[in-house]
Amino acid sequence: MGEGWYRSANAVGRAVLGLLDTTVRVRGEEHVPRSGPVLLASVHVSFLDFVLVEKAALERDRLVRFLCRHDVWSAPLVGRVMDAMRHVPVDRAAPAAAYLGARRLLREGEAVCLFPEAGISHSLTVRPLMRGAAALAAETGAPLVPVVVWGGQRVLPLGRGGRRPRPDLRRGSLVDVRFGEPLAVAPGDGPTVVTERLGHVLTQMLESVQRLPGHRPAEGEWAPWYPAHLGGHAPDRRAALLLDDVPRSALMPSWGPPGTHYGEHHGDTAAAPAGGRVRRHPA
Repeated sequence: MGEGWYRSANAVGRAVLGLLDTTVRVRGEEHVPRSGPVLLASVHVSFLDFVLVEKAALERDRLVRFLCRHDVWSAPLVGRVMDAMRHVPVDRAAPAAAYLGARRLLREGEAVCLFPEAGISHSLTVRPLMRGAAALAAETGAPLVPVVVWGGQRVLPLGRGGRRPRPDLRRGSLVDVRFGEPLAVAPGDGPTVVTERLGHVLTQMLESVQRLPGHRPAEGEWAPWYPAHLGGHAPDRRAALLLDDVPRSALMPSWGPPGTHYGEHHGDTAAAPAGGRVRRHPA
């Protein structure tokens, strides 16, 4: 029954993308095994990322089990469907249950995707990362595959200050999904070291896609969907300090645009805007 729900949901997603004439380019799909456990660690730039990662994974005939915000389950019917599709709710106040659920799925040979940024990045750079992906890969031996998604933020933009812009339903948008080579994770590797390596790999992959001609804004175009350090008008990292809801246990970046960092990186609060501070979730 669950597989039927999932394949129906995929059909709806494909139909919506088809109506919008959205081109989804997939590269690196050979890094996703056709069977057996695999852990996908994806950047998070839009609400469409789930749909786009799954569409790309279908190139390898994989039904991906996602770790999602637990409040999605608050609607009874939606919760039953999410359970049937074997997605995993994540409660930031008690994240251990999500870790155990993901570990169980990997041990059963499933493809599992999590978003280690634990939220959408307002700056459209790789924000602080949770260490759970590294810990799961080390404990289960599942390949840890970095994933980049780019383009969905133009269709469903995030917005700022609680104000969500209308979806951009213009036809002909371009989306890229890239799977990188699996990161080598030995059983004894510390999660901090692996997570830092993951941050640098995701940043390199993301910027290589952002710089492609089909994704760069036109000269003089107002581009809030493009990162500031590459010439766009998204909030830079300093501005994002007051917008990103970062879990307290996340690893602060050593990756990303040079000369910009989060105010609490290595204990430094001087980089925060005047009177501001990093929004840190207690989990």
